Amino acid sequence: MDALEISHFTKKYNDCSAVRNISFSVREGEFFGFLGPNGAGKTTTINCITGIGRITGGAIRVFGFDVVRDYREARKCIGISFQEFNFDIFATAESVLHYIAGYYGIPYRERRKRIFAILETLDLIPHARKELRTLSGGLKRRMMLARAMIHDPKFLILDEPTAGLDVELRHDLWRYLREINRAGKTILLTSHYLEEVEILCNRIAIINKGEIAAIGDKSNFVSDGKNLEKTYLEIMGN
Repeated sequence: MDALEISHFTKKYNDCSAVRNISFSVREGEFFGFLGPNGAGKTTTINCITGIGRITGGAIRVFGFDVVRDYREARKCIGISFQEFNFDIFATAESVLHYIAGYYGIPYRERRKRIFAILETLDLIPHARKELRTLSGGLKRRMMLARAMIHDPKFLILDEPTAGLDVELRHDLWRYLREINRAGKTILLTSHYLEEVEILCNRIAIINKGEIAAIGDKSNFVSDGKNLEKTYLEIMGN
């Protein structure tokens, strides 16, 4: 079964088409790169996958669940880490995870076990009771990932997960993401760091001006001595 199936998806804002009749899928267990310039339609697509935005035309399914008709079931399958830090900076890491776990209906006893497990996996145990405003950028990024994973979703959407991090912290987060993917999580990654996508992803799609400009296995983008950045620029016409 595909983790994500997008079929003839269109999104309009009044008379403006932000995304036009795109179709692609993400296979279960895949680490999938979703690339494109600002304003290309990446965020619009992600918003409609997660139910934040309304679909104008076509259909989107997550593990077979239609994101409109079967919204509750589809949303349980998805964990999303946004580019911007959007949690209460005066809350503690532990309290934020308790709240989100409760939102997904996880019983209290099981909630405590899950919180400990995810904090341990992401090396956040020493910071569990610190206010989020006191954490470094790297720890906040891990916290965004922890929040996305607390309900044990099968499909993770990571929107610029290493934005603003230095090289060492980015490599640390890459290690976590590889481990999560090897453990069976399907991941869709958006990033402006093309070397990050080249290192992590198995398959890649490029969206431009609301349409899919290219899609295929990573080998299609890095053949003949080219790296992903060079191929990307060629596809963009630069």
